Amino acid sequence: MNTGHGDPDASATVIIGRKVLPGREREYEEWQYGVNAAAADYPGYLGAEVSPPTPLQPDWVVVYRFDSIAHLQAWMNGATRQRLLDVGEQYFDGPATQQVMSGGSRPTDPLVTVVVTHRVHPGHVEDFLAWQRRMSHAESTFEGFRGSEVFRPVEGLQDEWTTLYRYDTAEHLDAWLTSDKRQEVLAEGRKFDDFKLRTVDNSFGSWFAFAENGREAPAPSETKTALAVWVGLYPTVVLLTLALSPLRMPLWLGLLVGNLLSSFIMSFFTMPRYVNPLLKRWLRPSPTERPARTNLIGLGTVAVVTVFWVLVFYVVTTRIWSLP
Repeated sequence: MNTGHGDPDASATVIIGRKVLPGREREYEEWQYGVNAAAADYPGYLGAEVSPPTPLQPDWVVVYRFDSIAHLQAWMNGATRQRLLDVGEQYFDGPATQQVMSGGSRPTDPLVTVVVTHRVHPGHVEDFLAWQRRMSHAESTFEGFRGSEVFRPVEGLQDEWTTLYRYDTAEHLDAWLTSDKRQEVLAEGRKFDDFKLRTVDNSFGSWFAFAENGREAPAPSETKTALAVWVGLYPTVVLLTLALSPLRMPLWLGLLVGNLLSSFIMSFFTMPRYVNPLLKRWLRPSPTERPARTNLIGLGTVAVVTVFWVLVFYVVTTRIWSLP
């Protein structure tokens, strides 16, 4: 368990959750990208991510990263952001939630993260930290646990303590959240029962991991990720089928071996070396680019690449070589 100490020179992150009015999601998303573009003009900006609701995460979640608390404060409290919020009020279904963290590490793998905020009386800080250590020890015995961090309040931005704990899947997280052991540890910390809990979902693993100079764009939508996987899966499966066909394996064995090999090839070669670089501008657009433009470029690239592979495999399998 890592405890952030509010070092003013440490990086700073804010997680903002919002409910958006039904039917206004597309307008909100375009507005949010405009807000992110404005944040990018502020000193110390490192990146922003926008995550739409999922069954695990009911709110839209926006994460901003700055290189210091001072620069984060300048953005959060600045007149530019306030003007943009005044415009965006028409899209919101109620007030936002917000957690600020200073320092700490950022996971390299996309995990399911729970963010918990506690109000702690100044006289109970040591008891709270001891209780958090017991909580972290209990969590670590559950399958899928990937670590926890505790962040102190941030003067001028947030009075609450913030705790993050991460699991590799929603199922493993749910096993912990619903466990008797967690209820037991919660009962030990009754005086800290004034807390709020949110879950941040980040799926599809490292297939869609981009990091460049500390700047990270919003995670791809489910539609984009599905199309991107399709772009990589088609040539991978066809090439594997051609490569394995001389072995004349029965259908059940051929599919078993082919699926295993395609999983490894997709994870270690096709996605990181072919699809991600090819579709990067579409999958992870710059906050300053309009979604309509990047979508047009991305879908056009998908169409051209797909037609290319279709023509290649048509010629190979009908004019050059026939399957055994």
